[in-house]
Amino acid sequence: MSLEQLKEHQTVRTDPVPESQALVDVRQLSLWYGTKQALYDISVRFPKNQVTAIIGPSGCGKSTLLRSLNRMNDLVPGVRVKGEVLYEGVNIYDSRVDPVAVRRHIGMVFQKPNPFPKTIFENVAFGLRLMGVKGSELEDRVVEALKRAALWEEVKDRFKKESGLRLSGGQQQRLCIARAIAVEPPLLLMDEPTSALDPIATQAIEDLILELKERYTVVIVTHNMQQAARVSDRTLFMHLGVLVEEGPTEVIFTKPKHPYTEAYITGRFG
Repeated sequence: MSLEQLKEHQTVRTDPVPESQALVDVRQLSLWYGTKQALYDISVRFPKNQVTAIIGPSGCGKSTLLRSLNRMNDLVPGVRVKGEVLYEGVNIYDSRVDPVAVRRHIGMVFQKPNPFPKTIFENVAFGLRLMGVKGSELEDRVVEALKRAALWEEVKDRFKKESGLRLSGGQQQRLCIARAIAVEPPLLLMDEPTSALDPIATQAIEDLILELKERYTVVIVTHNMQQAARVSDRTLFMHLGVLVEEGPTEVIFTKPKHPYTEAYITGRFG
């Protein structure tokens, strides 16, 4: 099926998310990098306190869609966006909305851990200090974030002295998650957060994602279909910048409705 044919097909939706249950409501979103269009007329809702996985072959627009949810794409020269992304009812692409403020409310964890060259404590405290949190409250919230990121027991004896850069890869990724959730963002975006990690560290992050959804809404991009099946409540399948199908993860993986989704899930392409 060509891109032109794909664009003519409406997104296949199973059990669509009601507007009342959505933290984020994407409406007819298209995006261009210069003259190259990367997203085509995407509409989808992300439900509160659930994990939504975005899957699809390389170059399908997964990360572009994820980064559209907190305006990270604004940092790329020549980007143009059409459509709306409603976050708690506010269009984050409205000209009156400050993109820096958007990113303070929406946490992000990247593919490669990126701790600051500071102590473990200062890494987690960074966003809190920007918010004006001080004193005993600052320390309490840092400790709480480290506990929620399942890192506290491993670093509690050295977290004020040791650099975050001295942690293992898996620990660094959990530190970045602690840094993101310390400011209590309702939405947490994760861009292939375990692709650089070993199986044991990957398991720890996956367990953490399942715990985090009790407090946060999580959207994760992953190239690992088994991971999507393990951690997500809903799954979006994208191809060539088009949202082909979306629905409960169990449906997408066992009874996909679109032939392209079935071909990807069964390994016939991608």
